[in-house]
Amino acid sequence: MKWTYDWLKDYLNTDADAQTVSDTLTRIGLEVEDLQSPISPIAAKIVECKAHENSDHLHVLMVDDGTSTLRQVVCGAPNARVGLVSALAIPGCVIGGHEIQSGKLRGVLSDGMMCSGKELGISDDHSGIIELPEDTKIGSPVIETKTVFDAGITPNRPDYLSVRGIARDLSAAGIGEYIAPKDPDFESVSGTRKVVVKTDKCRAYKLIEISGINVCPSNKTIAGRLAAIGINPKNAPVDTTNYICYDMAQPMHCFDADQIDGDIVVRMAERGEKFTDLFGAEHELTDTDMVIADNTGILALAGVIGGTRGSTTEDTKNIILESAYFDPVSVRKSAKRLGLSTDASYRYERGIDPTITGVAAMRAADIIMSACGGKITSAFAAGTDTAPDIQIKYNPSYFLKKTGVDMPANIQQEILTALGYKISVSGDEWALRPMPARVDVQIPETIVADLLRIYGYDKVMKSASHTFGEVQYHDMHEMNIKTLLASRGLNECRSFGFGNLAIEQMLSDKPNVKISNPITADYDTMRNGLLFGLLYAVSNNEKRGFADLNLFELGTVFDGDMPGQQHPSVCIVRTGATSPKHWARRNRDVDIYDVKADLIALMQGQRFTVSSENAPLWAHPYRYGALMQGKNKIAEFGELHPSVAKKLRIKTNVVIAIVDDIKNIPAKRGGKQPVLSEFQPISRDFAFIVDADMPAEKLTSAAISSDNRITNAVVFDAFDMGDDKKSIAFTITIQPRDNMSDTDLQNLQSAIIASVEKKCNAQIRDK
Repeated sequence: MKWTYDWLKDYLNTDADAQTVSDTLTRIGLEVEDLQSPISPIAAKIVECKAHENSDHLHVLMVDDGTSTLRQVVCGAPNARVGLVSALAIPGCVIGGHEIQSGKLRGVLSDGMMCSGKELGISDDHSGIIELPEDTKIGSPVIETKTVFDAGITPNRPDYLSVRGIARDLSAAGIGEYIAPKDPDFESVSGTRKVVVKTDKCRAYKLIEISGINVCPSNKTIAGRLAAIGINPKNAPVDTTNYICYDMAQPMHCFDADQIDGDIVVRMAERGEKFTDLFGAEHELTDTDMVIADNTGILALAGVIGGTRGSTTEDTKNIILESAYFDPVSVRKSAKRLGLSTDASYRYERGIDPTITGVAAMRAADIIMSACGGKITSAFAAGTDTAPDIQIKYNPSYFLKKTGVDMPANIQQEILTALGYKISVSGDEWALRPMPARVDVQIPETIVADLLRIYGYDKVMKSASHTFGEVQYHDMHEMNIKTLLASRGLNECRSFGFGNLAIEQMLSDKPNVKISNPITADYDTMRNGLLFGLLYAVSNNEKRGFADLNLFELGTVFDGDMPGQQHPSVCIVRTGATSPKHWARRNRDVDIYDVKADLIALMQGQRFTVSSENAPLWAHPYRYGALMQGKNKIAEFGELHPSVAKKLRIKTNVVIAIVDDIKNIPAKRGGKQPVLSEFQPISRDFAFIVDADMPAEKLTSAAISSDNRITNAVVFDAFDMGDDKKSIAFTITIQPRDNMSDTDLQNLQSAIIASVEKKCNAQIRDK
C-alpha cells in the first residue's frame, strides 16, 4: 500500500513529520517498509552552450544551479541556449521512474539532466527543455515533490488499504486529529438503464450513468498523487476510479456507456464461456466465476478486471460507474485460478467496507464531473449497503486476563472509541460494535490486540515485568524447553501454521482442519502436527547441499476449527551425520537413539517404559519407539518411513522425536534439587529365553516396573537359540534408599524374574 503525505493530511490534522508518522505506524502494527522523500528538479540558468565534439545534435552546457560552482550537463534539446532558465534534475532526482546519475555521454561528463515539461509531468510538451520565466529564482524547486509511504499490509487488516483507515489509526495513536470526510449520499435517479443481480455473491451494486462528458486529464492533485505511488495517470474517469480505490478502499470500474447493450447483469459465468480482459488476454471461465455482463456478453470479471469491450477511451462521451460489494471468497478463487492479481482483487479478497458502495460512487461522480463536465442521467442501486450486525461481549478485566496488565477501563474506552468502536456499557459488561471496515474483528481477542498496539507494547512490557501469572509461566516453560534443546545442539525452526492435506494424511491419521480459502494451494489446512514443516525444511536444505541438520520446533497444532481446539507441541528432526568429518574421530550417521536421548533429557528423570507397538504412518515400522506412562503415550521417536522419504524426495536418513503436548514435559518451577542417595548403586545381570519375535524393550520395561528402586535397564546380549526362541540378557541398576540385606536383594531379584516371566512369556536362563 502506497500513499503520499499530503494525501494523508486530507484526513489527519497533524504537525508530525513524515518520519514520526512512519515510526508510529510501524509501532501500532502497519510496518512502513520504505519512506521516500524525492529530490525536486531545480531552476538553473545556462551560461555556456557549445557543440558536443562527438555528436552532431548534442550540446555541452555549463549551468548555474544556485551554488558557487557551475555544473556541466550534456543536453540534446534544440532550444538549449545561453541565458535560458530551465529545469535541472541533479543526480538523485527521479524522472520518469529512473534515478538521474552522473555519467558520460559520448565521452563527456554529464552531471545531471535538463528536463522537458513532459518529463516533469506538468505538460505534454517534449519538443525541448522547459523554458521558465527569466525572473525565476535560480536553485529553487521547479515542481512540488511528494513524500511517499510504502507499507506492507497484513491479510487481517483490509482497512489499512485506504488512506482514511490509516489516518484513523494514527489519530487513535495520538499523532493528530482525524478529519471526518463529508461525502455525498447516494441518490437514485430514474433512467433507462438498471442493474439485475442474479447471484447472492454480490451483496450490493451501484450504477451511475454520466452523460455528456469531455474526457480530459485529471486535476494536478489527483494526477500527482497517483503518479507518486506508481500509477500512470491516463484521464479523469480512469484516474478517479484508481484514486477512490486507494482513498476509500472501494474498487470501482468505468464503462463506456455507448458500448453497453441494455441493462447491467451480475451473474455467474457459464462453463466454457470466454472473456477478453482489458490487456487483450483471453480467459476461459467456469461456473464459479462471477461476471458483469450485458445483452451481448461479458464486460468484466467481477472484482478482478475489466474487459476490452466497454472500456473508456479519449473519445468516450457517456460513462457508467460501477461500485459494488463482491464476495471475497468468489473473487479470490477466480483471481487465483486465472493468475490475475489487481488492486481491486487485492481488496475484495480481504473484505471491503460493505457500507460505502453508494458513497464512493457519488464521490467519484463528483470528481469526474468537476473535471469533464456532464450530468448524472441514471443512478440505480441493487442489493443493500447494510453491514452485518457484529456485537462482541467484552469485559475490561479480560485485558488483564490475557496480558497480565491492568489497563484502566476508562483508557480502554478512550482507545476503542478513537478506533471507531461503538460501545454500550452495562456495568462491567460492554457490547462492542466495530466499524464495518474492520471485517477482521470477530472475537474479544481482537479487541485486546487493538488495545495493545495503540496503548504500546513497550508500556505493556514494563507494566508486566513484575507479574508472574499463568501467561508468563507458560512462556517460561516453553523457553526452558527451547533452551534445553538448543543446549543439545539443536537449532530452532519456525514454520507456517498451515499444512498440506495430502502430506498430512501421509504422516498421520489425526483429523485435518481444512481451510475454505487457503492463501496458497500448498497450505490448505491448519497444521495438525509440526512434522510437515520440518520435513519441508529438510527437503529444501538437502536440495541445496545441506544434508546434516539438527532442528526442532515448538509451536501450536490444531485439533479442530473452534477456539481452544489447539495445543503446543514439540518436534525434533536430526538428519545426516552427527558431526563434520574430522581426522581425530570417526563419523557416523544419526540414529533413533540420538533423538531418544533428546527425549530423555526433556523428561528430566520421569519414569517411563518404551513400546514399539502401533507405529504411526510417518515412522519406520521396525525403528520406532514410544515413551509410555501406563497407557498414556507421552512421546515418540523413530526413523522416517522410506516410502514417506521417497515421496518428499528426501535421500538422507532422518530420525524424529515428537512430544505431541508439552504438558507431558515436566516444568522447572524452582524448588530444591534432588539429593543424591548416600548408598551405592547395585547392578545385577539377568538372561531370559523368549519367543523370537519378542521385543527387548518389553523385558527391560517389565523389569523396571517391578520395583521403583530400579533406575535403569540396558540390554548387553542377544542371540538366536533356534526353535523360534532367542536369549536376551540385560543389566539392571538398583538405587537403594536404605540398607538392603541379602534377603531384601534376593526378594527384589525374585520380583524382577516374576514380572518378566509373567508379562513377556519368558523363562529365566540359568546357563
